[in-house]
Amino acid sequence: MLLSKSCVYGIRAVLYLSVNDEREYVPIKEISDKMGISFHFLTKILQVLTNAGMIKSMKGAKGGVGLNQPASSISLYDVIRELDGETLFEECVLGLPGCADDNPCSMHKIWRVTKAELKKELEEENFGSLAQQITEDEIRLYDV
Repeated sequence: MLLSKSCVYGIRAVLYLSVNDEREYVPIKEISDKMGISFHFLTKILQVLTNAGMIKSMKGAKGGVGLNQPASSISLYDVIRELDGETLFEECVLGLPGCADDNPCSMHKIWRVTKAELKKELEEENFGSLAQQITEDEIRLYDV
């Protein structure tokens, strides 16, 4: 898997908030239960995204988390960068140090192009369009 478990969970949580964007705040417990993610693990992930300004949080009975900006202004790349960093787009796919055009690994030529294309796609894809696809095309967001 190219993305960490925390990154995958973060993407799924932001998707959940994007689909439920008519609600200002969604309880973390609700997201945790629907997604089958540990409440405490999800809370830590959401703290990172809150500190990054993508989501907002409010404590209390009517609290929870919500999008801090329109879903259409948050790209998949934004969430990946905050949770996993940019190593996916910078490091050697085989994990070899110093891999570069002048010192390539056996997969460098392929991965250099693939990671550039992947980064571009992730930068262009936003949570607003993903939420719309989930709603309109009845794409599942979590196990029923």
